[in-house]
Amino acid sequence: MADQYAQFHEDNPPIGTPAIRWEEPPEGPVLVLLDQTRLPAEEVELVCTDAPALVEAIRSLAVRGAPLLGIAGAYGVALAAARGFDVQDAAAALSGARPTAVNLAHGVRRAHEAHLAVLRAGGDQQQAAEAALAAARALHQEDAEASARMAVHGLALLDELLPGGNHRILTHCNTGALVSGGEGTAFAVALAAHRAGRLRRLWVDETRPLLQGARLTSYEAARAQMAYTLLTDNAAGSLFSAGEVDAVLIGADRIAADGSVANKVGSYPLAVLAKYHHVPFVVVAPMTTVDPDTPNGASIEVEQRAGHEVTEITAPLAPVAGVEAGGGLAVAPLGTQAYNPAFDVTPPELVTAIVTEEGVISPVTAEALAELCDRSRQVTI
Repeated sequence: MADQYAQFHEDNPPIGTPAIRWEEPPEGPVLVLLDQTRLPAEEVELVCTDAPALVEAIRSLAVRGAPLLGIAGAYGVALAAARGFDVQDAAAALSGARPTAVNLAHGVRRAHEAHLAVLRAGGDQQQAAEAALAAARALHQEDAEASARMAVHGLALLDELLPGGNHRILTHCNTGALVSGGEGTAFAVALAAHRAGRLRRLWVDETRPLLQGARLTSYEAARAQMAYTLLTDNAAGSLFSAGEVDAVLIGADRIAADGSVANKVGSYPLAVLAKYHHVPFVVVAPMTTVDPDTPNGASIEVEQRAGHEVTEITAPLAPVAGVEAGGGLAVAPLGTQAYNPAFDVTPPELVTAIVTEEGVISPVTAEALAELCDRSRQVTI
């Protein structure tokens, strides 16, 4: 089950409420999430005491973003184990909560395997629960470290592609601290450029239909005091044609073995625009997002979300005449059918480079990606 309590900070520090944290109050361990559906209006934390509550938080996008979903999934297994619930059932439910982001299943599997290993070795339930929690915490820390390394590699790549700084970067969806154990993926690279004095402008796609760019990336850019401008998704072509984009930086929810990239819907059109206008299109993602078991883009399962996300907009938290606070405000006739894929897939030939914590590959090929994966496994071992 989950409870909510509001925490709105008027004098926000550069880094606000953590996106996720584990707590152990007297009544038992809980997983505390920053409810991203309520941003930027207010910072509200969602407290999950069991796996079903976390599954609902994942499906509702209260917690989202590929790396953070992996962390959340691992903590969800640990939560079920610590509270004495069926860990196998919890792992299955969590893994299936969102099908496209491979990190979620990876995080769940890592904590579940740690739990099972202790039981198979003759340990008790408490020891197994402690092992699952240790695995989740390790994944959380590793993602923070990966974020920092991706920022270094990404900034070096930008400086190589665009000597002299003064970068004008276009980004899509949200890829900052709200999706990561650290400062993010693509946003972390832009933030590094900002701190180095080499970011002239961050162009932020609003990201229809749920406005993760408008609500979340703008929120993070404002906190970091970055120079940013918000645009509607369909204004990106105008921006390219005016010569106002030097590079596109996006994250990823799954990278197939051939280098195809699944990311928030709207990424593929940006790749086409970037190719036509000779602008680098760069994907920034941790190695946990690379899925060697998915051979190509056509094999990626793309999540289809509810039509009301397109036919309605979420009403403000304050009541509006005739509309329940937090409810849906219709923007299309009743009964309108909607096509609402959560992601699209960009083929590798449109991707200039993939930046990971283990380095950069360019051009993007199946061979280069496989070599990077092998190198990453050797480092891990």
